[in-house]
Amino acid sequence: MTRPARLLSVGALTLDTILRVETLPTHQGKFIAADGVQIASGMATSAACAAHRLGAEVSLWASAGDDLIGDQLIAGIEAEGIDCSHVRRISGARSALASILVDAHGERIIVPFYDSLAQADPEALPFADITAFDAVLVDVRWPGAAALALKAARAAGRPAILDADTAPLAVLEQLLPLASHIVASEPAVRIICGHALDLASACSDMASRTDAFVAVTGGAAGTWWFDRATGSSRHVAAPKIKAVDTLAAGDVFHGAFAVGLAEAMPVEQALRFASAAAALKCLRFGGRLGAPGRTETLAMVTATWPETAQFFDGCSIA
Repeated sequence: MTRPARLLSVGALTLDTILRVETLPTHQGKFIAADGVQIASGMATSAACAAHRLGAEVSLWASAGDDLIGDQLIAGIEAEGIDCSHVRRISGARSALASILVDAHGERIIVPFYDSLAQADPEALPFADITAFDAVLVDVRWPGAAALALKAARAAGRPAILDADTAPLAVLEQLLPLASHIVASEPAVRIICGHALDLASACSDMASRTDAFVAVTGGAAGTWWFDRATGSSRHVAAPKIKAVDTLAAGDVFHGAFAVGLAEAMPVEQALRFASAAAALKCLRFGGRLGAPGRTETLAMVTATWPETAQFFDGCSIA
């Protein structure tokens, strides 16, 4: 591809307050944070910012209130280079918030709030032609918009990528049939499959329920993806790192994977690219602020999988 990939990211836009503590609380009380940051974030938004750092031109379709927080959110994301012209503002609604604690091992507790008024289903896409984008990525936080975007992308022959994460089963069942590519977290797989499976078996179970490409992420354990040519699950190892902050690692993974598909990378190469980006993010505190650039991501890919160096030498779009 001789130009930057063009990506649409659809879903959550939240004001995140991220606090770093030694251990996650197990009882009531007051706890003093060692560090803290407040940023515009959310699953789709973090993925958008990550994709932009990896070289893509990205538009965000999200919903916010007409409040001061909404102004702050849009200003923060536009400063990252993301097109926010499609962000919907709802009169009288409150923009989304999230409080997040991250411990010394990088694990976290996330407590989000979404105003149902702001999350009301849209009537239509906010643009005329979805073929302006090379790929479309949606999360599960704004299901009505996600459904519209997935349907339009798939009808247009564009990758229609679902970030399947923790959500009500009804939401997951609504969106799964609409996607061409599903990348599910371990918690989402447990909700969908309804029984305990190792992740390789869970990946196969997921693949039996859809005609889409299916992958299941397992954090440090790596990613499993279903190879329909062989009828079996295959594994992509995660780079070995010592995590500082896992917050937004999944979002970075999805943003990078979407960039890979938009650039027509083979799926296994796109998964390695995404795994490298997510691993690098985990080395830095601050959620999506730790998302890496393209050069360091490609360096991590070739260091982890030296046999791919020749392929990725041709993937240096700035």
